Amino acid sequence: MLARTRLASALYAGFTHSDNLLRMTFLDPAARHFHRDWDRSAESTVATLRRTAEIDPEDPRLSRLVGELSVKSAEFRVPWARHDVRGKTRAAKLFHHAQVGGLELHHESFTVNSAPTQQLVVYQAEPDSTSADALALLGSLSVGPVPAQDTATGAVSD
Repeated sequence: MLARTRLASALYAGFTHSDNLLRMTFLDPAARHFHRDWDRSAESTVATLRRTAEIDPEDPRLSRLVGELSVKSAEFRVPWARHDVRGKTRAAKLFHHAQVGGLELHHESFTVNSAPTQQLVVYQAEPDSTSADALALLGSLSVGPVPAQDTATGAVSD
C-alpha cells in the first residue's frame, strides 16, 4: 500500500502486516477471521499478484515478496503454483471487523496508466445498508490525526 485514507487505516487496524495485503492475508493469523471468505480473498490476491508479475517480472521487491511468502506460507505456495492471472477490477468482499462487525464492501480498481503495477482501489458500502452504517461507525471511531506514511515504503506510523 502506497497510501490510504484514515477510514482504510481503521478498516485494517490490528493487523501486524497492514503495509501489504499479501502479507496481511497469508502471514497474519487475524486475516482468517477478518476475511469472511478467506479462500476467495486469498486466491484473488495471488491472481492479482501474478498479473503484476507479468507486467514487471524483473521487479526485485516482487521477487523478495514472493520468496518471503513462499517460505513462510504453504497456503500461498499452492495458488501461486497454479499460475492463475486476474486483474483486480470490481467485486464484493465480506469482512468481519473487530469493532463494527460484518461488512460487505464493493471495490473498484483503477490502474494508473503511467505506472501499470499501481492501482487505486475504492471500497464502498451499498447506501442505506447495515454495512454503510457499520462503515460510518468505523469512521466516527477513527476520528483523529491521519497516520504519517512513508511515501517510499508505504509504511504507516502514528
